[in-house]
Amino acid sequence: QVQLVESGGGLVQAGGSLRLSCLASGRTLSRYAMGWFRQTPGNEREFVAGINWSGTTRYYVDAVKGRFTISRDNAKNTVYLQMNSLKPEDTAVYYCAADDFRGVGVATKRNEYDYWGQGTQVTVSS
Repeated sequence: QVQLVESGGGLVQAGGSLRLSCLASGRTLSRYAMGWFRQTPGNEREFVAGINWSGTTRYYVDAVKGRFTISRDNAKNTVYLQMNSLKPEDTAVYYCAADDFRGVGVATKRNEYDYWGQGTQVTVSS
């Protein structure tokens, strides 16, 4: 079983940047495909970005394409989400998740992920 801890959230003005980190422990990160999701009050948790176990495949939801970049450093057991040109509508709790799958593809549905972090708040002011 893997444990995930997110960090890097905070308050930023519109147009600014943040980098979220997700540190894995318990098992090596290279075993897993990873994803970032976000959730606002009263709404479903939605997929934002995903990366396969080797980093060769990345997938983004349309709303963040060109602004967010997901990456991973398996040697450091860490996945990152670089968020640029932030907008107020990016405000949410951001969660990282691990999918016990070593393939080419990236899962985009919440129920395809096996492990979750506790989340980190990102607030973008206008």
